Amino acid sequence: MSESDAPVRDTLAAMTAASIENSDLSAREHMIARIAALIAVDAPAASYALNVEVAADSGVTLDDVEDILVAVAPIVGAPRVGSAVINLARGVGIVIEAALESELEAEAEAEAEAEEAS
Repeated sequence: MSESDAPVRDTLAAMTAASIENSDLSAREHMIARIAALIAVDAPAASYALNVEVAADSGVTLDDVEDILVAVAPIVGAPRVGSAVINLARGVGIVIEAALESELEAEAEAEAEAEEAS
């Protein structure tokens, strides 16, 4: 059994890293293609959440995401683009919520350690 507290997320992150390493596309180009694919398949918010940090780290901006939505709209249609906007927002929210929870847990641990040291 994995020692990770998030083995599914870790496995998907490893798959993403491997797909970037095994492609001739730059990391940024790779993530642009991936975001377009997520839009095309009407991916759920969790799929966007799993790709947000990698996309940002590779230089993909919110303006880029808007441009991707515009580029794929004639192919996938307005309903799919509308769904993607909602799922993107939810995915970013998931990432922000997880970061806040992690920060709060770290603060609580630091406070507990400080109390034990007193």
